[in-house]
Amino acid sequence: MPVSPERDGPDGTRHLTTNGKVEVEQIISKKLQLKRRAEHLKLDLMKELDSQVSEFMDGLIEESVSLESAPVPAAFSPLLSEKERNKLSRSLGSAQNHGKVFAIRRSILDELFEVNHIRTIYHMFIALLVLFIFSTLVVDFIDEGRLVLDFDLLVYAFGQFPLVVSTWMCMFLSMLVVPFALFHVWAGHYTSSGHPIVWSVLVGSVFLLYQVYGLGILPTSVVLKNGLPPASCFIIIMEQVRLMMKAHSFVRENVPKVVASRNDKNYSLILPHFSQYLYFLFAPTLIYRDNYPRNPHIRWGYVGTKFSQVLGCLFYAYYVFVRLCIPQFRSISMQLFDLRAMVLCVFNSILPGALVLFLAFFAFLHCWLNAFAEMLRFGDRMFYKDWWNSTSFANYYRTWNVVVHDWLYYYVYKDYLLMTGKRFRTGAMLFVFTVSAVVHEYILAICFGFFYPVLFCLFMCFGMMFNFILHDQRKGPIWNIIMWTALFLGQGVLICLYSQEWYAQRYCPLDEPSFLDLLKPRSWTCHQI
Repeated sequence: MPVSPERDGPDGTRHLTTNGKVEVEQIISKKLQLKRRAEHLKLDLMKELDSQVSEFMDGLIEESVSLESAPVPAAFSPLLSEKERNKLSRSLGSAQNHGKVFAIRRSILDELFEVNHIRTIYHMFIALLVLFIFSTLVVDFIDEGRLVLDFDLLVYAFGQFPLVVSTWMCMFLSMLVVPFALFHVWAGHYTSSGHPIVWSVLVGSVFLLYQVYGLGILPTSVVLKNGLPPASCFIIIMEQVRLMMKAHSFVRENVPKVVASRNDKNYSLILPHFSQYLYFLFAPTLIYRDNYPRNPHIRWGYVGTKFSQVLGCLFYAYYVFVRLCIPQFRSISMQLFDLRAMVLCVFNSILPGALVLFLAFFAFLHCWLNAFAEMLRFGDRMFYKDWWNSTSFANYYRTWNVVVHDWLYYYVYKDYLLMTGKRFRTGAMLFVFTVSAVVHEYILAICFGFFYPVLFCLFMCFGMMFNFILHDQRKGPIWNIIMWTALFLGQGVLICLYSQEWYAQRYCPLDEPSFLDLLKPRSWTCHQI
């Protein structure tokens, strides 16, 4: 092949030409390959850097916690007396050895919403809300010939609200006085009396009676006797459970201090002040501490934004039920419960179930808790973790609701292991699942007005099974997809079955139901749905 002499190219380089044509294809191809390799290398370096920074920060936090909990070195003996060093070591070490360590940190969504790409997803949900509102207004205008803005479902759901407020006030005032007073009475007699066991049994029995009757039976009886609607029931029952968990935490964290002061004469006992107890009752945590990390100031604009987002989520849920749930279950076929109707109902309920899941998470775990945390200058905002990235249900259970998970971990799981000599870890996990499932089913049964243990069965059967099958060793995107699929399917089952039972209870009431009738699902035999 004849080759022409070298010529200068337009960029100043010299190329060989063949038959009068410049051979630059190979050079361009190599340049493109180098560019692609550089881009891939850049992405790999950024991922590696992000991983290294995350590991470094996690290690730094763990190291700082371990330093806080470590014994005071002997090198400080010239500065501190032996008594002071023992007191400091005990006070710093007890938190790490037994309980949660609080630190100033932001909620994950607050950080993610600073990224425009993530905030766009938030905007998409707002756009979907706008479409729900517009479609509802259009349908109402076509059917009624006018705009209907009465929000009858919300008015019904939050009915008898003055009774809810008065009931909550009674619960809170009793919680404000009884546990705090009982603890101080017991602590004074336990440290000075010659019969500490007698006082422990006496005061402990009074405290248990208050938990059972004062916070348990009385609020529940108010709900049942007055026939409160679902949302009003949820307010009272959720507050009932929250206050009972806080009372247990207050006693569980402070009793060991009093016992240690009696056994160790060098131990300087400092009982919690009323202001610390009052702060704990409002703080967005279920783990008691005398002091929490605090932010320097309150951002009232942030508080207003969070409360407005909670209100927006309420209206969002209203339109989800109005547009996606009520029409489906009102027009359900008048036939016995069969497999075909069940399958169609579940899959038609997946979308509203998923939306309700997101709304409940965003409204309560993010907006509501962050609003109260900001008003109280509460620094630790890790109310949840990145549960949406979970590749196992074990990790999902730990990261979905950190507030409740911490209480279950420290006061149920660890105390179970403590009482059994750190044996039977599987039994401890099963006990945690049972407690969580029973409380969840109790809340739904009281608020809906019927017993239909769908959530309990999902918790104890599929939840427990997935906890062992989809465990922490499962990694990769496929496991995250499986987790989301199972989660969406579970939400569809909950919405479908509880909605069917709700309408069956209304359309097929029993005049004098027996105890077995109360346990038997009405939707299985009702012909008038």
